[in-house]
Amino acid sequence: MINETFTVAGMTCGHCVNAVSGEVAKIAGVAQVDIDLERGLMTVTSDASIDRSAVAAAVDEAGYELTS
Repeated sequence: MINETFTVAGMTCGHCVNAVSGEVAKIAGVAQVDIDLERGLMTVTSDASIDRSAVAAAVDEAGYELTS
């Protein structure tokens, strides 16, 4: 399994966490999504490295922005 960490801007509450993690979890190969709300960090666990643009699109679909 591969863990990749991303920074997400705009998350402020549990609803934000659920929205982002729900969208990112839909990406093929994603096994788990963990979000540290206080730090704005999202760790994605997957079978293989996932395309950053797919992660950015999923975060955008949830209404937030991938910043790194």
